[in-house]
Amino acid sequence: MNAQPLNGPDAPRGCPVAHGGDLTRLFGPEASTDPYGIYERLRKEHGSVAPVLLEGDVPAWLVLGYRDNRRVLDNPRQFSRDARMWRDWREGRVSDSHPLIPMVGWRPDCVSQDGEPHRRLRGAVTDGLLAASSRGVRRHATYFANKQIDAFADAGRADLVADYAEHLPMLVLTRILGLPTAEGARLVESCAEVFKGGEGALEHNERIMQILSELAERKRTEPGADFATALLEHPAGLDHDEVVSHLRLVLIAAHTTTSNLLARVLQLVLSDAGRLSGLVSGQLNVSSVVEEVMWDTPPLAVLPGRFAATDLELGGHHIQEGELLVLGLAAGNLDPEVRPDAGVAVQGNQSHLAFSAGPHECPGQNIGQSIIEIGVDVLLHRLPGLRLAVPSEELSSTASTWESRLDSLPVEFSV
Repeated sequence: MNAQPLNGPDAPRGCPVAHGGDLTRLFGPEASTDPYGIYERLRKEHGSVAPVLLEGDVPAWLVLGYRDNRRVLDNPRQFSRDARMWRDWREGRVSDSHPLIPMVGWRPDCVSQDGEPHRRLRGAVTDGLLAASSRGVRRHATYFANKQIDAFADAGRADLVADYAEHLPMLVLTRILGLPTAEGARLVESCAEVFKGGEGALEHNERIMQILSELAERKRTEPGADFATALLEHPAGLDHDEVVSHLRLVLIAAHTTTSNLLARVLQLVLSDAGRLSGLVSGQLNVSSVVEEVMWDTPPLAVLPGRFAATDLELGGHHIQEGELLVLGLAAGNLDPEVRPDAGVAVQGNQSHLAFSAGPHECPGQNIGQSIIEIGVDVLLHRLPGLRLAVPSEELSSTASTWESRLDSLPVEFSV
């Protein structure tokens, strides 16, 4: 990755490593506490695209601008999802055992492919999710929301992250995928570790794959009204590896983003008496609060990854064929060129980047929103006098490269 930047202060700048020692890490102590501060500093220093380092000091481009994010997401011929063209991997600088591989590496799923292979596989996923969503997602969410609340309803206090938001989406997903409910707790832990990265990411990814491979084998002989069976029986003819990879894709993406989004929605509601009373009285609906959160604190702050299919220019930088780009969804949503005043209400505006965009836009977003709407509604109506147990300014978050998660949400309520 040897850049050849043009001369002059306004010339396009070359590949990430050409910037030498000034590259910013998207992981580590500073990134874990102030990712939004890093995004804004990078925007001031580099514009709408910035050179960064991912875990293991792997170079990449972080796309910060809203319009540049849309260009990348909408143009798979220029910006491919196929990690097999990633130059650092091809040339051996990133090994198959690198902690980034569970998030960035190639797999036989629709997210890793473009064109006709993508259409074939995504069709199976979309059909399977549509069938699953018609079989009672809201009913499952209502059942498990009440079950989770039952465990702390008599205590008068709870942590709505650890006791509720971290578990509700996974419990619903076990029903959708066809997994035993008892697997939920193990899978919550493993999904979190995959997103955190580090030494445990590969081990937890393997645990997920093993559980889902056993599920696929079982559903071949014991089919049911679930997503796993829908994939196995789809006319697209998915093989075993493709089925397991798509089960993994839906499990990790749906659980991690939905649990994060649910926690953020509850944080916003409980930090604002007006929103809380509006929801309890029925004057405000949950979807409008969800929309606000998806603009300001999307559940996936950075989306992995795209690979330049050819040499090109983006945001005033030369991007070389095979280089990795990661998409700053949170930064793009706050781009001052499209939101000069982030305090202005965005109600009714669904053009945020939270669900990605283009041919790889999240196919299961309706399921996630249903879980959140039910989760918030049941909670508010089960727990009278629900309120934060600490001042809202004391709530803290911890970020990884890909997401920023609320650490806890302590509450009190009447019993």
